[in-house]
Amino acid sequence: MKIGRFRLGMRTTKTALAVFACILLFYLFDRADPMIATIAAVFALRQDMTSTVQSAKSRIIGNTVGSIAAMIFIVLQHYSGHILFSQLVVLPILVALVIIFQDGIDNNMGIITGIATLILIALSTPAGESAGVAFDRIIDTFIGTGIAIFINTFIKPPSTETQRAIEADLAQLKKQEKDLQTALVNVQESIQKKESKKKQQK
Repeated sequence: MKIGRFRLGMRTTKTALAVFACILLFYLFDRADPMIATIAAVFALRQDMTSTVQSAKSRIIGNTVGSIAAMIFIVLQHYSGHILFSQLVVLPILVALVIIFQDGIDNNMGIITGIATLILIALSTPAGESAGVAFDRIIDTFIGTGIAIFINTFIKPPSTETQRAIEADLAQLKKQEKDLQTALVNVQESIQKKESKKKQQK
């Protein structure tokens, strides 16, 4: 459905349905807060099953790493008793470690997810809470991504919408390639200028 510049596409419909399903499921099973699950579903849901599974895998790994780091933060904060010190020193160190680890396992798509999960759990968990809160967030991630995969399994987009999505992705990739080439040229010019300046100084 399209009205002027605004349209209601299949992916939009599926995303809204995924959020609805997460909230309803949490309500029916009397599970606490559906926030992490709904965010996981929104991030994981893509235009087709292949890209959804890839995104879901990346997000699950990212959330798991971030949640484990959050568990470590909660334990250290609990035993140290210094909330401000933990937030100013321990949390930034764990953020750096999450980035290093995710990059090391070639899960760069999950870096932002992992950091967001770590910070969200670390700063929203009241002092004195157990590390089980972080474990619950890992379960919530599996629930959200599972819902996204389930919805994409049974609701398939029309061929025209799939084609439009692919064309949009290709256009975005071309733009990113152009931006990267421009950045590369700028870096090369900067290096040449520095080398030229060094030669002149000699």
